[in-house]
Amino acid sequence: MNAEFFAALEEIEREKGISKAYMLEKINQALLAALKKDHPTAAEALFVHVDEEKRKIELYIQKTVVEEVEDPDVEILLDEAKKYNKKAALDDTVNVPVETKKFGRIAAQAAKQVIIQGIREAERGMIFAEFTSKEHEILTGQVTRVDPRSGSVSIRIGSGSETTEAMLSPSEQVRGEVLRDGERVKVYVVEVRRSTRGPQVLISRTHPGLVKRLFELEVPEIFDGTVEIMSIAREAGNRTKLAVWSNDDQVDPIGACVGPKGGRVAAIVDELGGEKIDIIQYSEDPTEYIASALAPAQVLDVTLMGGEKSCRVIVPDDQLSLAIGKEGQNARLAARLTGYKIDIHPETQVGGATEDTENQEDFVE
Repeated sequence: MNAEFFAALEEIEREKGISKAYMLEKINQALLAALKKDHPTAAEALFVHVDEEKRKIELYIQKTVVEEVEDPDVEILLDEAKKYNKKAALDDTVNVPVETKKFGRIAAQAAKQVIIQGIREAERGMIFAEFTSKEHEILTGQVTRVDPRSGSVSIRIGSGSETTEAMLSPSEQVRGEVLRDGERVKVYVVEVRRSTRGPQVLISRTHPGLVKRLFELEVPEIFDGTVEIMSIAREAGNRTKLAVWSNDDQVDPIGACVGPKGGRVAAIVDELGGEKIDIIQYSEDPTEYIASALAPAQVLDVTLMGGEKSCRVIVPDDQLSLAIGKEGQNARLAARLTGYKIDIHPETQVGGATEDTENQEDFVE
């Protein structure tokens, strides 16, 4: 255990970011484990001494000086003890050095495994810390494998030594979107969990948070807080409704999101593979908010119902199908966006068609 050994630890610290102190602690544990395998009856008498100044690691067994040795692992004769301490006397304890080259094969293998495991644990801890700080953010990753049977896509995310493989499950993929090996793609980090195999990063292409972060990247007014995204409702691959609000009377929140000549929203639509995006003005008045949420349909009247959050909406006869949307999508997204159950009726037949969206939920980041 010489200077070269300490130089190797310093190199690991530089390349992998694993502190020398951490590795020395793991090596201490490994050497003690190896000693205990070769000296099972001397477990309490073993210790490791690390001298960083002299760049040495020394192993010792404390032995008691006796007249007659019964257990050579923990006892030593006086004459032999004086080789290590000239002042040794009967019943004294002396530190007897142990050479690592005398370790048995099993003991040496055990020490090696502890050190390797220590490095792996440190790397996993660093990766976990790295990606935990990126929860609810967008990362760009590279597709490394597409499983043709399950449809799952492996994506390598991160940079430098802090990279990991994340699995994009079919349920988190945009319907109709085809990802290929080597392709670079933006994903939303939903959650980071600890597991026996290391950090498990849960990613998504369908989460409403992906749309929110894309708008923050494209729209400076959202990034600096002038414009706020109040709510998002999304059916990935088809349509998203976005409610925005401006904290500055001089800034039009919808115009800021659309951008000059529609450039900002167009960039986001391209990233989402052509997904339609409706941007509406948020209002603290529920009737105004609900009417806006049903865009592009025109709304004649919104009546809030008593008790639970529900309302009745009246639209012109020729706007009924537009308000409801294909397979009820427009009304369903409006209900998620506003948090209200919405019953839609045509102007001339108030008791007519109804769009019940009672079970839809708000998006909450």
